[in-house]
Amino acid sequence: MPIEINDISTIQEILKGNQNAFKSLYNKYSKLYLLTCLRYVKNRSDAEDLLQDSCVKIFKDLKQFDTSKGTFLNWSKRVVINTCLQKLRKNNVLNDFDNIFELNTSLATKSEAIDNLNLQDLTKVIQTLPKGYRTVFNMYVVDGFSHKEIANLLSISESTSKTQLMKAKRLLKTHISNPEFFLISSYA
Repeated sequence: MPIEINDISTIQEILKGNQNAFKSLYNKYSKLYLLTCLRYVKNRSDAEDLLQDSCVKIFKDLKQFDTSKGTFLNWSKRVVINTCLQKLRKNNVLNDFDNIFELNTSLATKSEAIDNLNLQDLTKVIQTLPKGYRTVFNMYVVDGFSHKEIANLLSISESTSKTQLMKAKRLLKTHISNPEFFLISSYA
């Protein structure tokens, strides 16, 4: 992606009322935002709705973006993640972490298999996780939140966050080690 300076000049144009500049910024980042949304929800239609909601929030709050506190991409991606979390909270997905899924830990796993996945395959595997596992996994591994931040954002304990992450990793390894998984699974 081009240098952040281009984003700053584009943002300045948007703030002056140039709608084409926002279209340019949208075209630059929308695929990345959509992939982020797909990591939090399984259904592509829901992910597209989240993308739309996120872009509206980004546009509406653009004047709050402070270049001295980070890059536009980091700021805007945080808006997308928060939009996803708000949707999950609204649908009560984040309220039942302890009863989401019983994991069979006796299955064999291969930890090195994840290194051979491309982004599309990894997204596909992440989407198979139960919602609570998927949310914590995304927040911790992909988006870089600490367990303390996750606990605060999801109103759960740090211990629950750590447990959900551990179970998510085990389940992911199980899926990744099964070559048939990629033949029978597909995007929603």
